[in-house]
Amino acid sequence: MRKADIRRHTNETKIDVSVNLDGSGTSELKTRLPFLEHMLDQVARHGNFDLKVIADGDLEIDAHHTVEDIGITLGQAVNSALGDKIQITRFGNSYVPLDEALSRVVIDFSGRPGLEFNVNFPRSYVGEFDVELFYEFFQGFVNHANCTLHIDNLRGKNTHHIIETIFKSFGRSLRMAVTIDSKLKPITPSTKGVL
Repeated sequence: MRKADIRRHTNETKIDVSVNLDGSGTSELKTRLPFLEHMLDQVARHGNFDLKVIADGDLEIDAHHTVEDIGITLGQAVNSALGDKIQITRFGNSYVPLDEALSRVVIDFSGRPGLEFNVNFPRSYVGEFDVELFYEFFQGFVNHANCTLHIDNLRGKNTHHIIETIFKSFGRSLRMAVTIDSKLKPITPSTKGVL
């Protein structure tokens, strides 16, 4: 099975992440950020991989360091679990609706980090969670997963709905991209020969 355990301990946060890309969609999440945990649970469930995130951050300042460092550590874990990337589908895409909201996420495990984040949130907070931190989460993820990620919210009025469509679509796109494609030859899916 393709698994990884990554620990990132700094003066600001202590983050431990475990992933099993060939899991069953279970999650264990302890971050003291309930809305983020709700979204990470969506990623695991719709990505059909097992995810464990234990985070202790300087929330007395704000959630910025914790959210960003979870993204970084998750990216490192996914990158490590993918190993040499031989026979992975490599590309993934998904459209997900939730009532009036619709989002599209497209991912490429190209080895080149890049984020296009085209989302306008109607509100700045969901409960006590500052939604602009989701950009930091995804930037941290792509930088350390070495992938290109396009996130587009196509429509929506409810901020919670918009975010949930993004995370569900992210999970489904991840699942597609990391899937082993038995129709491919057992080589790296690139004309360069490396990713």
